[in-house]
Amino acid sequence: MASTRSLSSDTALRDLDRMLPDLEALYKDIHSHPELSMQETRTAGLAADRLGAAGYEVTTGIGKTGVVGLLRNGAGPTVMLRADMDALPIQEATGLAYASKATATDKEGNTVPVSHMCGHDMHVTWLAGATKLMAEAKTSWRGTLMAVFQPAEETGEGAQAMIDDGLFKRFPKPDVILGQHVMVGPSGTVAGRAGAITSAADSLQIRLLGRGAHGSMPQASIDPVVMAASTVLRLQTIVSRELAAADAAVLTVGVLQAGTKENVIPDEAIIKLNVRTFDAGVRSRVLAAIERIANAEAAASGAPRPPEITTIDRYPLNVNNQDATNRLVDAFREHFGAERVRATGPAPASEDFGSFGSEWHGPSVFWFVGGTDPEIYAKAREANKINELPVNHSPKFAPVLHPTLRTGVEALVVAASAWLPAQ
Repeated sequence: MASTRSLSSDTALRDLDRMLPDLEALYKDIHSHPELSMQETRTAGLAADRLGAAGYEVTTGIGKTGVVGLLRNGAGPTVMLRADMDALPIQEATGLAYASKATATDKEGNTVPVSHMCGHDMHVTWLAGATKLMAEAKTSWRGTLMAVFQPAEETGEGAQAMIDDGLFKRFPKPDVILGQHVMVGPSGTVAGRAGAITSAADSLQIRLLGRGAHGSMPQASIDPVVMAASTVLRLQTIVSRELAAADAAVLTVGVLQAGTKENVIPDEAIIKLNVRTFDAGVRSRVLAAIERIANAEAAASGAPRPPEITTIDRYPLNVNNQDATNRLVDAFREHFGAERVRATGPAPASEDFGSFGSEWHGPSVFWFVGGTDPEIYAKAREANKINELPVNHSPKFAPVLHPTLRTGVEALVVAASAWLPAQ
């Protein structure tokens, strides 16, 4: 297996140097023209055009803006490679010459800034490069390569939207599902692990209902501000007092809204929170505790109605298959060298990539590619200031182009080649 894998990946990668200037131009173009979740029409068009030019069978509009490309190349396994396409409602502050100045209208009708502060522009570019290289080297391997350009990862709806639109019925089931994400870490390295790799995430809204009154007459009210304040404080005890020290979870209240004027007690208050967990049992306990606390605080305040608790979005736990991970790590070490292949703990970030494997009932592997200048990362590590580096979703997140571009393309080609046998 090692010699077959090495032969096929080396053959496919021989033209990567020639392709890098074009990929850099594509990356800068996508970075400068970001699109919000489920609005990725331009990005999807670029992906479809490149797949078509490389000889793939292209299907567009899956789950609204998703794109699938199939390269059937004889009998053999089917390997799926996935990249997400959407950007975030964040004002970019990188100072790059190609920084985004785009705005868009969000789902609520608000005009918001838009930028690729999570690195999905890099993901699209990586997959565009890898699919072209694999197509040009198709005489060296056999099987089927399936490229999936997915919308709306940032809202947790894109993978499921493609699934609901018939992804599993319209395309062959992959023997393995592969994906990667640019993250803080030395550029030129890859990192991953078997088992849980990214957390499950649940975002909830709690609407607490009270009775409004004049600020000078609190006795006439049921104050939702006090109710909300008590709820927020009590929620913080779930992790600290209801979970064992070995059970990892994060609960963050990101929104607390109530009232419009300082001398008016409002009728209601809104809490929006996010939960990250790595275990299904822990997740169930935390969600049950949130509901219990919200209802109890409302009852303690004499609220006229129980609180309304609704789900904003939900991400599955992303679990890497053990055997597939071992195979991938062997391939990476052979290609990159052991010093560039790192083990990592599970990341508290979340991804809907896991939906493909869990719902298709097939092995999947997800890993990280470093995007930080190696010298900057080394200095930050030596000074114990890694947490001060701009991370994904920061307005200043900007992966260094080289060797991040090369490494991500290489990783996808090497990963696919670990399953696609030589001709």
